[in-house]
Amino acid sequence: MKQDLHPEYHPVAFQDMTTGTRFVTRSTAKSAKVEQIDGVDHFIISMGVTSDSHPFFTGQKQFVDTAGWGKCIIYELCQ
Repeated sequence: MKQDLHPEYHPVAFQDMTTGTRFVTRSTAKSAKVEQIDGVDHFIISMGVTSDSHPFFTGQKQFVDTAGWGKCIIYELCQ
């Protein structure tokens, strides 16, 4: 079997930007933000949409202004 073939897995927590819910798992992804969860350092990766906030899973309509200046206003003007 070849050595160094598989990527390194790290403890990560994917955080939903809308609800704040964290999904703790392992991944090859990294980020600059690191926090301790249960005594283990985890990379914190912010996600715009997860199953905790997506309308398909929640049945609710939500809007998160990730640009900071209201893209929905431009969308309403263009209709």
